[in-house]
Amino acid sequence: MGELRRTVRTMCPMNCHPTLCGMLVTVEDGRLLEIRGDRDNPDSQGFLCVRGQAAGEILSSPARLRRPLLRRRLADSWREVSWEEALALMVQRMQAAGREAVGIWAGHGALSTSYGTRIGAQLLRRFANFYGCQWWNPTMICWGLGAFGLGLTGVLATHTKEDMSAHARLILLWGANLTSQPNTARHLVAAKRRGAFLVAIDVRRSEAADLAHEALCLRPGTDAALALALMHVLIGEGLYDRDFVARHTVGFAELAAHVQAFSPAWAEAITGVPAARIVALARRYATTRPAMIVLGGSSMHKGANGWQASRAIACLPALTGNLGIPGGGFGPRHGAASHGQALASITAEDVRPPGRYLPNQMARLTAALLEGQVRVLLLFGTNMLSSFAAAGEVAAGLAHADLVVCHDLFLSDTARRFAHLVLPGTAWLEELGCKMTNTHLYLMEKVLEPPQEARPLAWVLRALAARLGLEGFYPWQSEEEVINAILDHPCTGHLTVAELRARGGIAPLHVSPVAYPDRRFPTPSGKVEFYSQRAAELGLPPLPIYEPPPPLPYPLTLQQGRTLTHFHAFYDHGRALPTLARLDPEPRLWLSPADAAARGLREGDPIRVVNARGVFAARAQVTPRLPPGTAWIRDGWAGLNELTDGEACLPDAAVDLFGFAAGQARFTAQVEVEKG
Repeated sequence: MGELRRTVRTMCPMNCHPTLCGMLVTVEDGRLLEIRGDRDNPDSQGFLCVRGQAAGEILSSPARLRRPLLRRRLADSWREVSWEEALALMVQRMQAAGREAVGIWAGHGALSTSYGTRIGAQLLRRFANFYGCQWWNPTMICWGLGAFGLGLTGVLATHTKEDMSAHARLILLWGANLTSQPNTARHLVAAKRRGAFLVAIDVRRSEAADLAHEALCLRPGTDAALALALMHVLIGEGLYDRDFVARHTVGFAELAAHVQAFSPAWAEAITGVPAARIVALARRYATTRPAMIVLGGSSMHKGANGWQASRAIACLPALTGNLGIPGGGFGPRHGAASHGQALASITAEDVRPPGRYLPNQMARLTAALLEGQVRVLLLFGTNMLSSFAAAGEVAAGLAHADLVVCHDLFLSDTARRFAHLVLPGTAWLEELGCKMTNTHLYLMEKVLEPPQEARPLAWVLRALAARLGLEGFYPWQSEEEVINAILDHPCTGHLTVAELRARGGIAPLHVSPVAYPDRRFPTPSGKVEFYSQRAAELGLPPLPIYEPPPPLPYPLTLQQGRTLTHFHAFYDHGRALPTLARLDPEPRLWLSPADAAARGLREGDPIRVVNARGVFAARAQVTPRLPPGTAWIRDGWAGLNELTDGEACLPDAAVDLFGFAAGQARFTAQVEVEKG
């Protein structure tokens, strides 16, 4: 008899943090029959966007990897190999190169059943520590650079979305695009209905602007200038909270003197935002309490001023006394944790042998590939060419490698062009997992068997560890025991998988809805640091600054972002999923009507986006939602990052200051657009 039809609670595999959506799946006889939103999920409440609705196409795709593949070099084609042959090749090349010349790099695709809990990421780091090879933190390509500025100031933790909807009277959506935070949007609507005033600040008129009462459109990379001008008004007009500043901050005198030079008129010339509107926003922010800032998590921090933007913005809630109170501080942000949110670690940092380890610096990784310092690269669920800046240099480095291995669900551009060995991974319904939002923990049950020879990440690492003689790497008897070890923390109430299962797969976290309720901040002084001695010791400006970009012979600033039909380079840029491929079939570059007219371009025209680094083909999307001088495109397209700047934003000594990696490259791209 066949398996009975059953419906199981799980989570969407798309990892759009802080939006992680609940999902109900119906299976029968080893097949997925239906996907729908889980109304009982306290975070998503039944919502499931088009990405989640298309997730079933992952399992049935004919393009899915099902067996290990080895490249036939002369014919540049693939042949199937056994896992034994694949693992033997990996071990042989790893031992020949030496452990310090082996690197591990993982992306969202390796974390789809453990986002938030970081089960896969912790296992990868544990393996690297036992083996003594290079390991790099994935946060360096995403939110880490922006969080660096927040961390220097001392305001990394966020309020919950529930606190925002219940208490905030003013909400600044600063670079926050609701297509990557749809669960936040519902709470913004609730706050607006309650009477909260919403302001959207971005480089384009995004979906957030449609929801807001007011929208400010500024030039890319000038967020720090706007924040400095806001501080100029707050301090110059005496609109700051004197008691909070005196009790809970350091460096106010230095900041007050510093911002005198950054008037709204100065900022208008840089940002394009009229001085009168800057003054009005500063006064509104100072006089409407509580006020909350929902800060963009990734795209707004791509640029030379990326960390300085968050550094400057981080000072605003401290100046106005909006920290530690309901409805204040910072709202939900990609990669951020709520107050008290944490888990146990299984990474085994104490066993890591001495070695010449590269810092978490994107530019250094690229150079290490080019120079042969890294000769074997193990890639787990990542399309490196899509996620790294200066992708042309990355490609040249990959071409030098002795062995590039890709463990994934589908072939990516990196795998097609440079992998020697491709290993088939498991999808979210084919392995036990657990996800965590800022407020809840969710179990993801295994409900389907992997197809053919697909294997989960943990299986691959265990098999490698056994062949390399890494005793003690995997002391657990089951996947459940691994998850139990990570959940063994006061934040979860020391839950186990069995207990979580008994609760229906959902459990609330023991966190505060308000960040810093005790007014204790994670800085050396225990206070918010307007002046950062840590920054000075690292050779960085101790006060927030704005640095003008160098003059370049290209008139348009290229900015990347998100759309609801896509997220990073998942599933071969979405092309492996027919629904997403149909909705987003080709790159479309937003241009203002003025910029399009100046180049003789019309809607839908084929175009070439060019600079000294490369050429990218797209179609023109002419829209008044973008100001002149800016070009905008959703991220993740193959070849797009060949245009971007791979230079480091921070010195090597700074990138690992916190528990995440801040070594993102600039990603800046000045371009010209021509008819294709």
